[in-house]
Amino acid sequence: MRITICGSVKFADKLVDIYHQLEKLGHTPVMHEDMFGIADGTAQELIDGIGMDHSEIKKKHNFIKLWYALIVSSDAILVCNFDKKGIKNYVGGNTLMEIGFAHVNEKKIFLLNPIPKDVPYVDEIKAMVDEVIEGDLNKIK
Repeated sequence: MRITICGSVKFADKLVDIYHQLEKLGHTPVMHEDMFGIADGTAQELIDGIGMDHSEIKKKHNFIKLWYALIVSSDAILVCNFDKKGIKNYVGGNTLMEIGFAHVNEKKIFLLNPIPKDVPYVDEIKAMVDEVIEGDLNKIK
């Protein structure tokens, strides 16, 4: 299955690890190629830019539109929701948009960890997510 990996750039190293795990399971994972450089520290301009003005980096590198194109070309998305900003299993604004992109394009939506309870858009997440896999990538079918 072709799966777009979605989640916060803050967890680029974890997203790259999940990418490789999905490959080993026979899937075709995809995500923005810059995530690999962010994860290994070689994309210093991006890393510095994210720390200064993340919105400008998103525009300059076309992150939102590129992620949309990846989602449309995939069978499913895997939302990698880790603890962030003091919220367990956080889903942020960009990731919520990516869930919406997948939903309206009739893609299967997998959530790595349980649905966060402490975000104001919990009902929207519940309405769109197909399956919470509780950290077990083997559940992706």
